[in-house]
Amino acid sequence: MTTLGLNWFTEGRVDFEYKKYLLLAYLQHVHKNFEENRLYPQLAELVDHYRNLNTFIETKKNLSEGFPKEISEVDFKKLKLVYETTIKDDDLMGEIERIVEYSLPRFKMGLEDGRHRYDTIEEKLNVSPVGILPLYKNEGYLLLKNGRATDTQVYQYRITVFESTEERFRGIHTEFVGTYPHSLVYTYENIKKELVKEYKQLPNPATYLAECDVQYPIQETLLPIAGRYLVRLID
Repeated sequence: MTTLGLNWFTEGRVDFEYKKYLLLAYLQHVHKNFEENRLYPQLAELVDHYRNLNTFIETKKNLSEGFPKEISEVDFKKLKLVYETTIKDDDLMGEIERIVEYSLPRFKMGLEDGRHRYDTIEEKLNVSPVGILPLYKNEGYLLLKNGRATDTQVYQYRITVFESTEERFRGIHTEFVGTYPHSLVYTYENIKKELVKEYKQLPNPATYLAECDVQYPIQETLLPIAGRYLVRLID
């Protein structure tokens, strides 16, 4: 089980043993990827699953508290159809609650494991500017030096801002540009100059180097962590 839909615990066959099987198979896949230092997209999925289960619990609690504690005979006659429709699925809801109760701590354990691995890798990562930075830093280049690799992967990045009524979020979009050699002669500053020559749309780009002494999977680990690190650094 490599994927698990966000509403997996309420969709399809709602049976505790069946959902338990799906959950454990998925978490086994996640753990295998974590053991191989492949954190994404699984870590982001765990965050979404954990939040979704907590939202379900909170929503159900609010709905339960919204029902009247006592119903008069007159009220009962008026509301009988609505009330019966609402409580008719007690057995189904009980099974869902059992699934959620079993799943929540296991998602939490997986999430804590992933975050610990994330923090460990981030501690080994160093992100620094290449050359002089312009005032506008929300768009530019990110150079990745992965362990003992002799070349450098270059990504163009763009930081975007999302705003809601309550919060302001910053995200990052990256696009692979190319692979460049790196040596004592061909420095990171040389790579930056080469980028300016090749891509005229960014004549004075903000350029950062993310380097790590230990080699990690780039797409699943190093690039996502470096990108999030860069967002915090620029912010």
